[in-house]
Amino acid sequence: MRPPGEGARSTGPAATGALLVVGDVATDVVARHDAALTHGTDTAAVIRTLPGGAGANAACWAAHSGCADVRLLGRVGAGTADRHGTLLRDSGVRPLLVPDEEAPTATIVALVDAQAERTFLTDSGAALRLCPADWSAGLLDGVARLHLSGYLFFSEPSRELAGLALADAFDRGVRVSVDPASAGFIASLGVDRFLAATAGAAVLLPNADEARLLTGLPDVADAAAKLSRHVPLAVVTLGAGGALVAESGAVTARVSAVPATAVDSTGAGDAFTGAFLAALLAGASPAAAASAGCRAGAQAVTVCGGRPPGRPGTGP
Repeated sequence: MRPPGEGARSTGPAATGALLVVGDVATDVVARHDAALTHGTDTAAVIRTLPGGAGANAACWAAHSGCADVRLLGRVGAGTADRHGTLLRDSGVRPLLVPDEEAPTATIVALVDAQAERTFLTDSGAALRLCPADWSAGLLDGVARLHLSGYLFFSEPSRELAGLALADAFDRGVRVSVDPASAGFIASLGVDRFLAATAGAAVLLPNADEARLLTGLPDVADAAAKLSRHVPLAVVTLGAGGALVAESGAVTARVSAVPATAVDSTGAGDAFTGAFLAALLAGASPAAAASAGCRAGAQAVTVCGGRPPGRPGTGP
């Protein structure tokens, strides 16, 4: 049994309640280089240190997109907890950060090439040390939607927390969305284990590579349709190709991308997720919410880093 599907607009709590994001907070080191990397010597680059993390980015974009009550549960190194909390509050997000005395805040090195495509080097640090002791069903008080970053499913403690959160959300009728986050990490964990761990979610938000991996199907539309038999609503992001919306085993909408001059694609998927969830909370249909997500994704690629433009820590 699952919470209600996403096909119809809701006039109940989902239109007015809060969004709780559970996921990673990170420090991003973004290196933009026009020339190909040269092994064993220097490659000129523009390097910035910025706040990031898929969960934190999505939360900030949801607030930027008009969601009035966005909360973020995450684990960070004790030494940077105050700084990350301030940055989140300045972006309109209520931080629920657990300081970790043993591990540092996650750090991600993003190598961004001339085509604005990025390659990540990831030190998960405290992010994947989020554990059941950090969760309480009371965190869902006033919450209409729970969003789980896929990175939670790639370590035993945070995967257990995600399971508890899913169960408590189901008991309260709170709809849950999951961003699979990383094709590489899914492959390491195992597709069957990932799908089993996310059973009960109402929305799945993979990119094209993740959708293909999760289904074994090369055609992304077929993959989206198949995923929507696992969850009521699957929305597959296609970068410059827009997005596909699939419900109950069939693609129901193809949403066009918004043209943009890309500087850095870091966080574009997080921007889509945040704006998409904010639109659903406001009562939009899945197709309209996906259109809002595409607009946010187009805005995201025009700035350096994964947070909304004009917010603290974003670059030109």
